[in-house]
Amino acid sequence: MPTDPPDLATQLAQLGFRAGRDALAAFLTHAHKSRFGPTESIEALVELERRARAATNLASRTRAAYLGAFKPIDRFDWAHPRKIDRGLIERLATLDFIGRGENVLLRGQSGVGKTMLAKNLGHAALLAGKTVRFTTLAAALADLLQQESLPAFERRLKRYTRPALLILDELGYLPCDSRAADILYNIVSRRHEHRSTVISTNLAFKQWGTVFPGAACVVALVDRFSQHCHKVDIDADSWRERHSFERDDSPEKPPPSRPTKKR
Repeated sequence: MPTDPPDLATQLAQLGFRAGRDALAAFLTHAHKSRFGPTESIEALVELERRARAATNLASRTRAAYLGAFKPIDRFDWAHPRKIDRGLIERLATLDFIGRGENVLLRGQSGVGKTMLAKNLGHAALLAGKTVRFTTLAAALADLLQQESLPAFERRLKRYTRPALLILDELGYLPCDSRAADILYNIVSRRHEHRSTVISTNLAFKQWGTVFPGAACVVALVDRFSQHCHKVDIDADSWRERHSFERDDSPEKPPPSRPTKKR
């Protein structure tokens, strides 16, 4: 008697297989109908397991990336900015810069799509099998500053130094002290020429010192980050603000008229 699919699924799970019962049952049905031989059956089972492991791995890396919700790149309004290098962004989407350990700077005022573009790069990296971490700079620094010992700090720092792609959003929106500058320099220098970092900001490099007043490492920080860096400048009015005004200026719909009661 052939092994019942649920029993076979249990046995395979005990061996570390990730394919679920439904997928295995569908595989067995297809194999019987197609009259697979032993070699074909094993090859098909291996492929089924490979796809199951890839899906599990992607789900795990996606949870660790903390990308959150975002609009896909095909919904980006390329006609809105006065200036943007679309060709450069499309080249970055191929992820070649990650293989070379290069960085990306997304620069422009608030509301022009920097975070959306950064998250799309992160999503593309996940689909390509890379590890990704997305965070605002303020959240990353707060996370590291609250560590109470050097060993705890070093363990937590690995969250930001190990991923193949680190995205630090919103540099320049909140002031930081010199200790925070030292931490950011620590992250950038450890990743330098080995792993890629994306930073979004509203400031030019020469203005980074205003975020970390009195910090001695700012020049070295900018030097390390900018050495192998693709700069994407976006000149545009705030997309969110414009659409908010459009909603506010739209005429209000009159309330629905009530039918007159017949007397």
